[in-house]
Amino acid sequence: MAEEPFTLCRLERATWVVTRPTGLGLYDFAFEPLFTVDHPAYLPHPVTAIARLGAADDYPKRYDFFSQLSIRLVHTPEQYALGSWLPNWYPKLEGVTPRSLWFDRPPSAREVGDELGWPVFVKGGRQTSKHQRRLCVAESPEDFDRIMGEWEADPILWWQGVVCRAWVRLRKVADPSPLLLPMSHEFRSFWYRGNLVGIGRYWTTVPYGMTDDERRDALRLAAEAVERLGLDFIVIDLAQTETGSWTVIECNDGQDAGYAGVDRAALWREVVEIDCALVDK
Repeated sequence: MAEEPFTLCRLERATWVVTRPTGLGLYDFAFEPLFTVDHPAYLPHPVTAIARLGAADDYPKRYDFFSQLSIRLVHTPEQYALGSWLPNWYPKLEGVTPRSLWFDRPPSAREVGDELGWPVFVKGGRQTSKHQRRLCVAESPEDFDRIMGEWEADPILWWQGVVCRAWVRLRKVADPSPLLLPMSHEFRSFWYRGNLVGIGRYWTTVPYGMTDDERRDALRLAAEAVERLGLDFIVIDLAQTETGSWTVIECNDGQDAGYAGVDRAALWREVVEIDCALVDK
């Protein structure tokens, strides 16, 4: 299956990116005129590029497609799976993220409750169903059975596998709707080649921020997670608990992740600066 049309460009003669508009405001970004952008007519040698094409339904096929064009995406399929799916990244981050169990089939309430107690947080291996509270929070065994009864009918959850996470009381910044999860003191951070290139609010409709001490502690934890994973372009989502400590909420491949409240222009300037330093060596 071929990829849909895309654009290959090079930023400041250093960073290769393959892009395609998705129509999602928190994902798309126009590099021109903020960056010098060139579009080579041909590639004299293979290049490594970051894909900003929207989330991949089948990343191995995407990777193979671009490989045939002498474009190596920044992550191999194995690396992509490590950064995208909780059952893959959790073993490397155990101890800095809430305790988690995962299942290829709907588990029983007893299996989950005996290990994690109640309440538990429920999600797919990759994402929630649009942060719907009734599909994320199981207060009791009966509540969990209800969620499992609705699982296969949900268009987002049915294909992902079931992940259950120990309940952690997070610091709230807003709770605007009884239908959705409360908004926690959560931040999205992007890391490129082991370097922080951007951090911002996860929830963009609510004003909140970090003190200098909070930022230091949050980034120390994120840097540890990045080192454990060893991936070149990774997103680490962090949240603060009610007691003031920090925990890793989620990981995402940086190619798929939306920017949330991260300054996207500043992010790409940092990426380009890192690549320019490598080109100059």
